[in-house]
Amino acid sequence: QVQLAESGGRLVQTGGSLRLSCVASGRAFRNYVMAWFRQTPGKERDFVAGISWNGDKTYYADSVKGRFTISRDNDKNTLYLQMNSLKPEDTAVYYCAADPTHTVIATEFHWEYDYWGQGTQVTVSS
Repeated sequence: QVQLAESGGRLVQTGGSLRLSCVASGRAFRNYVMAWFRQTPGKERDFVAGISWNGDKTYYADSVKGRFTISRDNDKNTLYLQMNSLKPEDTAVYYCAADPTHTVIATEFHWEYDYWGQGTQVTVSS
């Protein structure tokens, strides 16, 4: 069992930067693929970025490539999402998620992830 808690979301202007954090409970964190998803009202949860258990492999949605960076610190049980050059269309609730069945490949499908945080709101003003 893993419990996840996101933080770092807030209101920011277009072109600004934010770093989201996700702190996980339990030693198993270091064995899991982790990912960030985002969701806007009335829409499905969309994959943003994923990372392998040791951080060697990262995966990004086309919409955030070159602007967002996912990373993890297994010693601190923490997942990060550095978001630069933010756009109004990045406005969403951001969730971190853990996939206990994979160690390397971060799938884009939200149903593959068993553990979720409560989400943190990111709002980008135009």
